[in-house]
Amino acid sequence: MPKKPKKSQQPGGTPATVALTAAGVDFTVHAYDHDPSHPSYGEEAAEAMGVSPDRVFKTLVADVDGALTVAVVPVAGSLDLKALASAVGGKRAAMADPTLAERTTGYVRGGISPLGQRKRLPTVLDDSATAHPTICVSAGRRGLEVELAPKDLATLTGAVLAPIGRG
Repeated sequence: MPKKPKKSQQPGGTPATVALTAAGVDFTVHAYDHDPSHPSYGEEAAEAMGVSPDRVFKTLVADVDGALTVAVVPVAGSLDLKALASAVGGKRAAMADPTLAERTTGYVRGGISPLGQRKRLPTVLDDSATAHPTICVSAGRRGLEVELAPKDLATLTGAVLAPIGRG
């Protein structure tokens, strides 16, 4: 008897959903109509999905001592660059050039996913994620989020858990 596909699997998905499917991880895709005039991609996602902003995480790319590093933090807060640098054994961190972040990850700004990136980068997940059974992160394009267990996200990205978010 053929195996039934998971309801969250979508043919021709993004690199993020393809990676999740290949890993056999349980996840749910949430699509919504992206409004280009909204001031915050993450807050827009939380509002559109009706999910608390502390469960929706944004993917930011920073430069830590010359190396691109991914930070995944709640959309309700901001990234503590000093804490990010410390989490990966670095001294100084700054936000990466957006064009370089897009080229390196293979995703566009506002749709950068921590999963399925063109080049796998060191990743740090804010430890507040572990307070939730599931969190939402970009599925690889604006208007598309994926919901999964924080431990699955950390495992698939090789993420370090650290307090890198500021409320």
